[in-house]
Amino acid sequence: MHWNPSDHDRVVATGDAVACEFGNGLALLHLKSNIYYSLNGVGAYIWELIQEPRSILDIRSAVLTRYDVETERCKADVEGLLSGLIEAGLARLHHEELA
Repeated sequence: MHWNPSDHDRVVATGDAVACEFGNGLALLHLKSNIYYSLNGVGAYIWELIQEPRSILDIRSAVLTRYDVETERCKADVEGLLSGLIEAGLARLHHEELA
């Protein structure tokens, strides 16, 4: 998958997974593939955020506010996780509508 979203594109979790707390993070079961995924604490926070459609910029801003992380590292890590969730079928990317 080619990953080149804008900051204003939105990401939302699909309804194809169930999540439960697992240690400091989450375990996700993708219901269509029966594959389990695990998310650390930051990943769990992002999963919580994308239960409603959120822009990539809003997600990064929320992570930067909550965690002590450098901006570039945050950008790379957040986009890496979102890309992986989308590729696994656990989330969808909605491109910004240009008016």
